[in-house]
Amino acid sequence: MKHETRMGQAVEVREGDDGEGIRVTGYAAVFNQETDICGFFRERILPGAFSDAIGKDDVVFLVNHHGLPLARTRSGTLKLSEDDHGLKIETELDPNDPDVQALIPKMQRGDLDKMSFAFSAVKETWDETVDPPMRDVVKAALYDVSVVTNPAYEGTEIGLRSLQTHRENLSPQRKSSAVSVSKRRMQLGLVQMEQANSK
Repeated sequence: MKHETRMGQAVEVREGDDGEGIRVTGYAAVFNQETDICGFFRERILPGAFSDAIGKDDVVFLVNHHGLPLARTRSGTLKLSEDDHGLKIETELDPNDPDVQALIPKMQRGDLDKMSFAFSAVKETWDETVDPPMRDVVKAALYDVSVVTNPAYEGTEIGLRSLQTHRENLSPQRKSSAVSVSKRRMQLGLVQMEQANSK
């Protein structure tokens, strides 16, 4: 199954409780925060979206969603939890791991200071009465949480495919209304481009 990635918030690095490990904490996802997905649609991750995944999915902690895991839930080195704010991550990294040794100075300097998460929507709803449409992710499978250089909105194509599937399941009257909103948005964009070109 293909997955999408979204940005979370800043990550914090400090010495572990025992004075030996490197403790990393942060929020990989923030609940109820509207995110513009490249102008195609807006999205919110709803509270409880990861409640099933936390106990079931084997989630890894990566750098830029690639490479060998620095921690993982299955081994107990990565802890995930949900609170009112979002999906919280906590891990104590091994300071003797060469990958960690290369990573930590970059995080402490702020070169790598954001979190991101890879997911697929298990349950979602779409609101086409607004423009652009609003997608609410109700339940999600979780693949990894990552510290990232440049948070990106990868997987937009998957989200757009989900929107297309949603539109195909609409009643003819609601489908017509949704298409009408999209057409008006495209026409407005063309007018704005023509005005910009005429200056």
